[in-house]
Amino acid sequence: MGVLKQIAEYLYLRKKDPNAPDTKWVKYMHGINRLSLLLFLFAIIVIVVRLLLK
Repeated sequence: MGVLKQIAEYLYLRKKDPNAPDTKWVKYMHGINRLSLLLFLFAIIVIVVRLLLK
């Protein structure tokens, strides 16, 4: 699976792969990855806003 496809699934832009394993630990891993990706995007937005306001 490509990186962009996985990011699209994390951000709910694309449906999950029905053939992917669905265990408790995989759900935890994807939840943590989703949280870290959203925090990263939020930080990038804050940095860009601060640069534009200077």
